Amino acid sequence: MEEKRINIRAARKSELELIHSLVISNNEWTKFNGPYYPYSHPSLEQFENSSFQRLLTGADLQLITIDDMPVGAVSCYWECEETRWLEAGVVIYDKQYWGKGIAALAIPLWVSYLFESKEIERVGLTTWSGNPRMMALALKLGFQQEARLRKVRYYQGEYYDSVKYGVLRSEWLERNY
Repeated sequence: MEEKRINIRAARKSELELIHSLVISNNEWTKFNGPYYPYSHPSLEQFENSSFQRLLTGADLQLITIDDMPVGAVSCYWECEETRWLEAGVVIYDKQYWGKGIAALAIPLWVSYLFESKEIERVGLTTWSGNPRMMALALKLGFQQEARLRKVRYYQGEYYDSVKYGVLRSEWLERNY
């Protein structure tokens, strides 16, 4: 992927159908993105009125692009806005782009954006023990494991841990992202 340019950005209005088709093109990504929560692919109208509106503003959801073509998304949500507890996430929709370092390049762009645009001291990233690649990536990017809630995610007849990572603003700035 060295010759490809990885970036994050807000969506363009003209990309509605392209992004919707990317999101619904397969179910592989849903097997790692909190599969213990019920999920069904949105219709075009549902997508346009919800996630796409968030993608257009880009404040809490942005596209991950390779050479300006969408392949995934980065997101954030308030665990508790009053205490400025923010969590971040990432998803690469097309399996052919997994394991190519795209998330490793997109997450630093997103975390830097979050620290620049929000009055926060920490960015969290929560995953589950069924997603070992995300756990390894969090550590590689300088997040520290802060909590492990054992056997709280039940999926396909097995229990998994919820694993919480976090990085402080000062730690992030030291890494020079």
